[in-house]
Formats: sequence, C-alpha cells, structure tokens
Amino acid sequence: MTPRKAVFAGSWYPDKPSACEREIQEFLSRKDGPAKSGKPVLGGIVPHAGWYFSGKIACNVIRDVLGGENEPDVTLIFGMHLHRDSEPFIMADGSWETPLGELEIATSLAERLTRRFHFIVETARRFTKDNTIELQLPFIKYFSKHTKILPVGAPPSGISIDIAHAAVEEAKALGMSLAVIGSTDLTHYGPNYGFAPAGIGEKALSWVREVNDAAVIQKMRDMDPEAVIREALKNHNACCGGAAASAIAALKKLGATQSELLSYQTSHDKSPGNSFVGYAGVVFR
Repeated sequence: MTPRKAVFAGSWYPDKPSACEREIQEFLSRKDGPAKSGKPVLGGIVPHAGWYFSGKIACNVIRDVLGGENEPDVTLIFGMHLHRDSEPFIMADGSWETPLGELEIATSLAERLTRRFHFIVETARRFTKDNTIELQLPFIKYFSKHTKILPVGAPPSGISIDIAHAAVEEAKALGMSLAVIGSTDLTHYGPNYGFAPAGIGEKALSWVREVNDAAVIQKMRDMDPEAVIREALKNHNACCGGAAASAIAALKKLGATQSELLSYQTSHDKSPGNSFVGYAGVVFR
C-alpha cells in the first residue's frame, strides 16, 4: 500500500535521512536540560512550526516521551488547525511516510474509535495538507522504531475530549500501551496574523510572553482540558487548542498527575519582527 506522502519534507524540515538525523542530533546536543526525575513521562505538548523555529523544542519533548526503555505500542498524536464546529479527523489505516522510514497506522485502535464517533477519515491519497502532525513524525520514528501512530484531528470542542478518553479505554481493551502527543503553537501575533491588541515592539513581545502565552501554558500545566479550550478560544493563544486539550485529557486518563514546562520561545528569538509566534514544550507524568 502506498504511504501518505510527507508533503512538508524538504521545506519545513529535511527530506533526506542523514540531514534529519543530523538536525535531531544537533537539537539534542543543545537540550535545555533533562526532565525532572520521578514518574515516567507519558506524553507531551509540542509546537509545529518549521524545524528551524521550533524543532528543538518538539524534538526534546518527544525524546522525553519516547526515548526510554519501554517503547509504546501506539503513539496517539492530536493536531490540525480546526474551528470549534469542525468534525474530528482520523487516519485509520495504511502508513505515513517520513524521511527515516514509514510509520504504520494503529488500524485496530482506529477501527474501534470510528465505531464510536463520526470522523472525517483521511487516507494516503485523500487528506488535508496540515503541518501540525507531520512535523512530529520524524522525531517519533527516530526515538521509537516500532511504535504505530494514530493521528487525530481534534477540534476545540467537547467531542475531542470524549475521543481522547475513548482512545485510552479502547487501547486498554486491546492491551496496547500508549504515548500521547498534542501539537499546537501559541499566540500568533502581529500584522501578519491580524492580531495585535498590545501594539507593536517590545511591549507587545512582553505581553505575548508574560501574559497571553503564559495564561494558556498555565492551563496546560494545570491539566485542565476544558479550560485550555476556553482560554484558546477567548484569547487566541493556542492555534490548536483542541489538540492540546485532547492530549491532556488522554494523559489524565492514563494516570498523569504532574506537568513540567521544558522550554518556551517565540519565533522572534530566531527572526525578530513585529509578527511572531509562541512555542512551548510541556511534558506530563
């Protein structure tokens, strides 16, 4: 069966295995610091800009989630840019191409979810071009050679939280171990995005960092999925609030009780200007 193409490879991240591995090793060599010792990391929230901007953050979160001794049977990954009235999406069979090799879809788990919920079902030939999930896949493949994936597009609404709970229930019924990733960037600020309530310049940058992004990060840290959705819809500080909320809901059902902010940056740190985006990496235990 033909895999789903990696449509952002060669532009948002490298399309050659050696180049992907080289960048990943460079990201890891500059790791901000190890996650705190204690309970194992069950999942995380990652950004999804091009690797130049946010790859280091995403890479190190996924390393902490998947880089241990116990490889999960399935990595459940929530993403997609959706509005609250969107239907959820799922890729239910086949595989997804990465420069480091294909990732197989967890078909048996997908089948159980599609019996319980109505999804827009994507295939290798019919899918929405969306960076939120694809940019994480080479990291997943690098750190976990044999895990399958279940990609879910999660709108910022209660149905996504229901799907997250059901995914954990059905994985348990199948005897599958799970890791969970939620993909979202934070505030998209400035004239490029039509959102500039704090003006421009240093005052605006400080407001995004210390107020707007800080608010949604705190809701994530509090592990309150409903509050994450409300915050994202109200203050435009998570472009995929449904994905972050779904990941948190699934992780809580898996038993996570602790959170840690590993890293926070903005695109302004790499490319200064009046328009910029926030990125955070959070892990859950």
